Amino acid sequence: MNSNSQTVFDVVVVGSANLDLVARTVRLPKPGETVSGSHFFEACGGKGVNQAIAASRAGARTAFIGALGRDQAGETLLAALVKDGVDVSAVQRVSAPTGRALIGVSDDGENSIIVVPGANYAISIDDIEKHNSLISSAKVLLCQLEVPLPIVQRAFELAGVSTTRILNPAPAQALPHSLLGVVDIITPNEHEVELLGGVNKLQSLGVKTVIVTQGEKGAMLADAGGMSQVDPFKVTPVDTTGAGDAFCGMLAARLAKGSSMAISLRAAVIAGALATQIEGAVPSIPLWSMVQTKLES
Repeated sequence: MNSNSQTVFDVVVVGSANLDLVARTVRLPKPGETVSGSHFFEACGGKGVNQAIAASRAGARTAFIGALGRDQAGETLLAALVKDGVDVSAVQRVSAPTGRALIGVSDDGENSIIVVPGANYAISIDDIEKHNSLISSAKVLLCQLEVPLPIVQRAFELAGVSTTRILNPAPAQALPHSLLGVVDIITPNEHEVELLGGVNKLQSLGVKTVIVTQGEKGAMLADAGGMSQVDPFKVTPVDTTGAGDAFCGMLAARLAKGSSMAISLRAAVIAGALATQIEGAVPSIPLWSMVQTKLES
């Protein structure tokens, strides 16, 4: 499916694409220590790709804007996006190698991750501006922080008046006020929200809605109506990789499809929980039908 200026997408994701190299081990190594792994696999990942596939599986017409290397990893990621119905007409191939993430996962489901950005840092402001109409017509624009900050900032600036702009501020870093001022919804985890100065600070800088993801404790919503808690969906995690991305993709998709914030958030919490039940990022992202069943029960 190729996009054209007439196509309006529910969700447009600007972000990263990585091939994940995953090793399972009893426990994660301490600095200077070597541990033995039980098995190894490769999976499609990168927060951008994960969230685009999550939005598509959640029932949204989704387009992805990002960069891949002209290598086998790039082919693998492109094929994965196409397979899940994500529009890839705004994906460019560059000479830098496709991004990689080296992921250790312990038997209790914890992970440690090293990301090598590669092609993800080859995206320019010009590239983003080329896709102005794609971005400005989107119902929801979803970004993360695995591509350079100026790219994220420019994408949000190009969003249309009726576009909901969602920022998943991960990996954690301090953010300029100029960026936070153009965000409608921010979805930090407990660590990230602290780094950003807390909920009140974010709201004072112009972010209308702050959603703090809290893992096994669910999520917390702070908006014009005050603060409220979203109960967790109870599961026993196998691998938490990609759970936050499943949450963000589902949230973006359901808001784009016209669901209320309450229902979209509940669906997102369920999606994040279900994503911890299967190894790997993309393989674990649930379909809307699975989440809908849980939502209705």
